[in-house]
Amino acid sequence: MPINQNFMKLFAGSGAVTLFNALRAFAVNKLLAIFLPPAAFACVGQFLNLMTIGQATSSLAMQNGWTALTAQNKDNREKLLGVWRGGLRLTTFASLFTFIGVVLFCFMAPLERFLPGVPTKLAQASVLFALPGVFATNIITISAAVMNGLDENRKWATINIVASIWQVLWVAFFLYTGRLSVLSIIATQSVVAAFFAIRVASQAGFSVRQIWTTALDTRGPWLSYAVMGLVPMVLTPIVLTVMRMLVASNCGNDAAGIWQSIWKISDFLFMAMSAILTVVLLPRISLKMSRGIFWSMFHPLLLRIMGISLAMILALYFGRGILVQVLFSSAYMGAVDYLPLQLVGDFFRAGGYALALVLIARAETTKFIVVEISSEIFLALGTFVGIKLFDFNGPMLAYATENFLYLVILYVMVRRLKWNTP
Repeated sequence: MPINQNFMKLFAGSGAVTLFNALRAFAVNKLLAIFLPPAAFACVGQFLNLMTIGQATSSLAMQNGWTALTAQNKDNREKLLGVWRGGLRLTTFASLFTFIGVVLFCFMAPLERFLPGVPTKLAQASVLFALPGVFATNIITISAAVMNGLDENRKWATINIVASIWQVLWVAFFLYTGRLSVLSIIATQSVVAAFFAIRVASQAGFSVRQIWTTALDTRGPWLSYAVMGLVPMVLTPIVLTVMRMLVASNCGNDAAGIWQSIWKISDFLFMAMSAILTVVLLPRISLKMSRGIFWSMFHPLLLRIMGISLAMILALYFGRGILVQVLFSSAYMGAVDYLPLQLVGDFFRAGGYALALVLIARAETTKFIVVEISSEIFLALGTFVGIKLFDFNGPMLAYATENFLYLVILYVMVRRLKWNTP
């Protein structure tokens, strides 16, 4: 069924799962906002950035590759198993090197610079606790991506929903009992859910034992997906760390916490839109498509996505006071005055991500990397200049400008792509 005819069905299914993920993110975020002041909340955001880098380097950030390559080879079981084995072996080697690097970082890096206010011993323990947490998150991500590629939408939904529920229960239990530090709780929240995810995936034929022992080792197709995944997953948390440090040094640690809350709202929106687009779009783009078929599929989708994004942005704009109060607490109400500029950037971000997925699905590695690196550098430099010129409005103005340019440049690039036939 063409994507423009099947859009509402796919949107409803992925939207329901996204709602659960949003509720999970809301619940965890609300618990942290209740228990932590803005400065400590910013520290948690910094720790999550470090975890994101670890997840990227250990998994090679190939989640889009797991979906795309599974979808492309699902009709050839032997070839599919070989692709899966290649992906698993690459992930295993990358995880080993990452874990060694994390241990060295834990005892050699000045953690007090990255996690201000956290005692060194506690920071080291939290970083070490993050190792099983990172491994568990990778298992969940890979299992869900494979189910997406196989069109096992119910199993994809089950993995995401159950993982969300377990994470909320884990954070709530340990926050209320105080048996772990906040950073250690965040580090290990995915551990239990990982066992469930791999069990569900094995029922659909993603058996690690079978893949590892009987399949050929096909690694070639993974290279471009690894590069395209690693660049944003490593660069983005680095840039966010730089932005947070710029805000803290120029406006204070509490202001960094307010900025963190504004960015969290953008994360909620992007999580919703990216999850839906990944399910609707990524498994359905092929190099065998003609230019006409692609644009007849993609243009209506892009218009729908931008329309849905606009509706969400307007709702959040008019309800931003209530939104900040509900998501965080009264200590974060300063975010209300600075949120509109950020929401402008969020509107453009949805369309830009849809266009980026086209480059990812077609393995247009060079084009994708050039745009990603350029946009992240622009965001960091724009934040630096923006703070000097516009004070605390600077980061939000830089974000809005960066996402507008990202959308325009990617649209031009996709228009110029060569397809199978005219």
